[in-house]
Amino acid sequence: MDLRGKTIVVTGAGRGLGRAIATRLASQGAALACVDLNDDDLATSIAACAAAGGSARAYRANIADEAAVVALFEQVVSDFGSLHGVVNNAGITRDGLLVKARDGEISTMSLAQWQAVIDVNLTGVFLCGREAARHMVAQQVDEGVIVNISSIARHGSFGQSNYAAAKSGVVALAEVWAKELARYNIRTGAVAPGTINTDMIAAMKPDARDRLVAGVPLKRLGEPDHIARSVQFIFENDYFTGRCIDTDGGLR
Repeated sequence: MDLRGKTIVVTGAGRGLGRAIATRLASQGAALACVDLNDDDLATSIAACAAAGGSARAYRANIADEAAVVALFEQVVSDFGSLHGVVNNAGITRDGLLVKARDGEISTMSLAQWQAVIDVNLTGVFLCGREAARHMVAQQVDEGVIVNISSIARHGSFGQSNYAAAKSGVVALAEVWAKELARYNIRTGAVAPGTINTDMIAAMKPDARDRLVAGVPLKRLGEPDHIARSVQFIFENDYFTGRCIDTDGGLR
């Protein structure tokens, strides 16, 4: 796909990986619909897209809410006149052990912890993918692309039953959608980041950060733009579909 003039929705675009993805796609000439729940973060991302030479609009929406997602994509298509892709990046964490025994007391991951992550990280991806596909099929686009942001946690991550399940699930969705949507000229893919130098990592104590770096074969953290470049590859390579790119410095 030639990204020039293409309308692409990026969820969780207010900061971190989402901002990096939106900025990189904008630098290639795409028109970005940046989705988040924080207005200040969105404003910063819109400015970053403009500085990169592209155009962008901000949309405030809760992707775990079906009605909000339906309204979001209707509005994006109304504003831009077309839709060519979506990057399902928005996500949250609510970490905890499945079962923990300490001092004779046993605690468990709560259903609320489980459901909150599944609602955003898996159901939200389903809803956004469905609505993006619906509009692209209705438009009879020459080419459409759906990219789901997974994680190295999909292979199993201590204390993250909810997150690992969701991030494994979004790869499965990309694989299923590749088979179902190819007839409509819509390709799919996923990117699974390893340990990336986001605000959360930057706030860690130096010794903890050093231990993370030591576990990476390349002996350095990834940068948000490494993930953005993997996303760009999926959009631009028209023979790529239904697969996941592990961008993790060889960590797994």
